[in-house]
Amino acid sequence: MKRLGKVWTFLVYLFLYAPMIVLFVGSFNDGKDLSEFEGFTLSNYLDLFTDSGALGLLLNSVILGLASAALATLLGTVAAVGIHAMRGRIRRLVMTLTNIPLVNPEIVTGISLALLFVFIGRGILGTDNVLGFGTLLIAHVTFNLPYVILSVMPKLRQTDASLMDAAQDLGCTPLQGFFKVLLPQLLPGIISGAIMAFTMSLDDFVISYFVYSSKFVTLPVEIYTYTRKQIPPMFYSMFTLMFFLILAVMIGMNVIQARDESRQKKRINV
Repeated sequence: MKRLGKVWTFLVYLFLYAPMIVLFVGSFNDGKDLSEFEGFTLSNYLDLFTDSGALGLLLNSVILGLASAALATLLGTVAAVGIHAMRGRIRRLVMTLTNIPLVNPEIVTGISLALLFVFIGRGILGTDNVLGFGTLLIAHVTFNLPYVILSVMPKLRQTDASLMDAAQDLGCTPLQGFFKVLLPQLLPGIISGAIMAFTMSLDDFVISYFVYSSKFVTLPVEIYTYTRKQIPPMFYSMFTLMFFLILAVMIGMNVIQARDESRQKKRINV
C-alpha cells in the first residue's frame, strides 16, 4: 500500500511539473519547435539578455510587482492590526469582506476595476487616457491586500496582548510600542505576505489586461499577443528563469516560516 502511495505521489508531481520540464528542455533547444529537439544551445539565453524589448517588459513587471507589494504590505499590515483590535460580529464581517476578493473571479475584478477607472477618468478627470501604470498599481494593490492581511493575522493572534501594555508601562508611546515590540513579532508574517504579493503581481494577467495601456505593458500581457503565433524561443528561457526565481522565493518564504515556528516552540518549551 505504501509503495502504491509513493507511485501515485510520483505520478501526481510528474503531471504537475511536466510542463515546466518541457519548457526547461525547450529553452536549450536549437530549434523553434518544442516537439523536436534539434540540438543543445545557449543562444536562447544570449538572445534574451541582448533583447532590450524583452528585458524592458520583464523590468516593467518587476517594478510593478515591487511597488504593489510594498504598498499592499504597508496597507495590509495596518489593516490587520485594525481588524485584530475589533471584536465580535464586526470583526467576522470585516474578515468576510476581506476574503471575498480571493474567491471572486479575476475577470469580474478586472472588468469592475476597468469600469471604475473609466468612470473616474471621464466623469471626474475629463480624460479617456486614465489607464496606465497608476491603474495597474491600484489594481494590483487591491487584489494583493487580502494575502497580506491573511499572512499577518495569524501572527497577531499568536502575539501576547500584554506585551504592548508592558511596553507602555515602561514608558513607550503606542507608536514606539508598535515598532519596538509588536512589529518584530509580526515580521515573519509581513515578509511572507510581501513575498506572496510580489509573486501574485508578477504572475497576474487577467486583471492587468483590463487596466493597462500601451504606455506601460507588463510581460504577461505582452505574451498574450503571441498566443496566435510562434513564441520566440528566448521567451522559453525567460519563463524558465522566472520559474526558478519564484521557486527560490517560495523556498525562502518556507524557511522563514519554519524558523518562526521553531522559535515559537522554543518559547513554549521555555
